[in-house]
Amino acid sequence: MEIQLIKEDITKVQADAIVNAANTSLLGGGGVDGAINKAGGKEILEECRAIRNRQGGCKVGEAVFTTAGKLNAKIVIHTVGPKWNKGKSNESEKLKNCYSNSLKIAEKLNLKSIAFPNISTGIYGYPKLEAAQIAIETVRNHKTKSINLLLFVCYDEENFNTYKVNLQAWE
Repeated sequence: MEIQLIKEDITKVQADAIVNAANTSLLGGGGVDGAINKAGGKEILEECRAIRNRQGGCKVGEAVFTTAGKLNAKIVIHTVGPKWNKGKSNESEKLKNCYSNSLKIAEKLNLKSIAFPNISTGIYGYPKLEAAQIAIETVRNHKTKSINLLLFVCYDEENFNTYKVNLQAWE
């Protein structure tokens, strides 16, 4: 699996799956979630409502998927990252599960490419360096049969530089 790093708005990325940093209600929010729902259109939110009605939302660390609506993707994988609580609430394991469970959905659907945002580093306050290390380690250790391309999509310069340094350390 090839791993690439880009500085871009994830709603403009071409990939089979785009990962959304959602909240437990799946009913939209700010940051990445708001941008994906706005750019993708009402179909995404309608499918999220159906999932919520069926199973009551999405727990932290878990993932579900919907249509991608108007986005340049086949699906959107919604995962709920942990809110930073100074490492006292098993946040690292929950964040790792966000990446693992999203990859499992992509595998199950036999997708070839997936794009991840910087999960939990915005309003959820996860330290960017630690979040990047968890993300990179989790995807590097994932054994894939179908995914050829994984994109880390950073919206801001700080996350981009953090990922760049940490990805170079793996090479």
